[in-house]
Amino acid sequence: MRYLVTARVKPGREAALLAAIEAGSLGAGSVAGGEYLRNMTEARLRDDSSIRWVEVCFCDVPLDEERPYWEEYFELVRVQDAHGRHLCRDLNGSEPWACGDCDCTEKLESRLASRDQAFLAALR
Repeated sequence: MRYLVTARVKPGREAALLAAIEAGSLGAGSVAGGEYLRNMTEARLRDDSSIRWVEVCFCDVPLDEERPYWEEYFELVRVQDAHGRHLCRDLNGSEPWACGDCDCTEKLESRLASRDQAFLAALR
């Protein structure tokens, strides 16, 4: 499933987050691997200083495995379905692991990119 994540960097954690991203160690030890770095590359900074990104997650509970890694740097404000659950081929069982190569949120990601500033550029 894909989730639209809204978060805020915890006060004083900006430098540590940037260092983890640049070292490629963000999410080290997680089964999600490079997804964390991809998320930060695509993340967008909103006018209200919140950050949004679309995340692929195969956990029964949204971001169950990823949450401890994100919460080291972020306050997770909201995690919501990025599209209708009934449309998710992985979730409905028609194509296991489909989210890895699915473009179901391409429009959403495109809209986020056109509206808001790149988070990583702002963090630097």
